[in-house]
Amino acid sequence: QVQLKESGGGSVQAGGSLTLSCVYSGVTNNRYPMGWFRQAPGKEREGVAAIDCSGSDRYADSVKGRFTIVKDNSRNTLYLKMHSLKPEDTGMYYCAADSNIGDCASFRASNVLNYRGQGTHVTVSS
Repeated sequence: QVQLKESGGGSVQAGGSLTLSCVYSGVTNNRYPMGWFRQAPGKEREGVAAIDCSGSDRYADSVKGRFTIVKDNSRNTLYLKMHSLKPEDTGMYYCAADSNIGDCASFRASNVLNYRGQGTHVTVSS
């Protein structure tokens, strides 16, 4: 059973930084894709960052250059390092994982993965 637990959300001013953490268990293959997506009120879900089955990072255009996804297999932890935060980054952030390797080359941050955590909220004020 895959379990994902996020932490690290909070309130910051625009231009600030936050690092989200996701401790995971039950992910039995290090090649399974993992990632982060966010949901803001009145907005569609957005996949912001992911690591595909080859270990490559994938990012949404909206966060490219500002967010970094890091996977630490020794700690079973997935991180999302966020810099230069903007008010439009506000939302609930979810860690996600899949149980299929899939096609590495075609994988995108927007891919929907089949497990997710409870989320951690990020508020960026102007």
